[in-house]
Amino acid sequence: MTGETEDLQENSPESPAEVQFRQEVRAWCVEHIPPDWRAEQTGVDDEEFVRFQKAWFAELHSAGYAVPHWPREWGGGLSVAEQVILYQELAAHDAPRLVLAFVSIHHAASTLLVAGTDEQRRRHLPAILDGEVWVQGFSEPEAGSDLASLRTSARREDDSYIVNGQKLWASGGKHADWCLLLARTDPDAPKRKGISYFLLDMTTPGVEVRPIRNAIGDSHFCEIFLNDVSIPAANLVGAENAGWQVAQSTLGAERGLTMLELAERLGNAGFRRLVQACPVDDPVVADRLAQFEIEITGLRGLCRKMVEENEAGTAGPADASIVKLYYSELLQRLTDFGAEVGGVKAHTELTKPMSSGWESGSWVLDFIGSWEWTIPGGSSEIQRTIIAERGLGLPREPSVV
Repeated sequence: MTGETEDLQENSPESPAEVQFRQEVRAWCVEHIPPDWRAEQTGVDDEEFVRFQKAWFAELHSAGYAVPHWPREWGGGLSVAEQVILYQELAAHDAPRLVLAFVSIHHAASTLLVAGTDEQRRRHLPAILDGEVWVQGFSEPEAGSDLASLRTSARREDDSYIVNGQKLWASGGKHADWCLLLARTDPDAPKRKGISYFLLDMTTPGVEVRPIRNAIGDSHFCEIFLNDVSIPAANLVGAENAGWQVAQSTLGAERGLTMLELAERLGNAGFRRLVQACPVDDPVVADRLAQFEIEITGLRGLCRKMVEENEAGTAGPADASIVKLYYSELLQRLTDFGAEVGGVKAHTELTKPMSSGWESGSWVLDFIGSWEWTIPGGSSEIQRTIIAERGLGLPREPSVV
């Protein structure tokens, strides 16, 4: 054991094995994280972004760091303490984020592990580790926060389903190989009881992806049009008309289990850049920074507790919504403050590294991006309703079935 490792052990509650793991991750980060990735990923085209993201994913996968939250038999198996250490070190060393693989390793994997068949898991989990990219096809033009109002239809014909409809706000859809798709298979059933869950090959005839370009030229979001698209019945996840229940696995990952990494990113890279941008000799600014640090500490504790209880099977029904609400609104307040103290420079910066998250230090762009987190996966209002009804046991709001 090195002297540095001994010092770490003396000053932390980590076990000797955890201290050793931290040293291994730290050494790996120093050796493998591209030092100039921010500059090299600023202003690049889509082709270079995808190439870089896939190469970085492969680098993490080769070290066993790409999917630490997956079961061991599928390439993961790190303890919660080890996951925290891994994400802390990646954030502290300013590693690129796995933006392109985010839906694949979290939403798709969670869905397949909870509700997929053995064949579906064998087909897709290894493929995700080889770079298969997924998109989430849930929201529609008239079915956003009220997702159960979706109208995309799927009609059974022999061993296939014929799908027609439109999906909206599909993050990264233009790069995706596969799609997690919700469609209505029983138009006469109550809203939540007539929906089925499918795995859609994006190369299927009848699938059209149209990027949605925003004011600064980015096209992260896409529309997906489905015109007589044939999906094999073997690609149905769960039972027909039980897709709403399956979707809760996907939304649970989006609302909660992805947050362990995001909390460490916000607490390391995001908060560090905020401190660097601030005149800390201003007592008002110093007070705001202290408040943010307290909130980030609370977020980290909440995330770790939720993941530990999820693994133990003791997580509460609203825990993921609590974490999602806390993170998204804290991210919004922190990036808003960064834009405020960043001055004119922050308001005229129109580019950011493609492989960063919403804690890049390009404050106005980060603040604009933070609004994505208070809307997708259930808006803040939806999260508060879930917390009230499922967490606190308050009476349910009247609903139309």
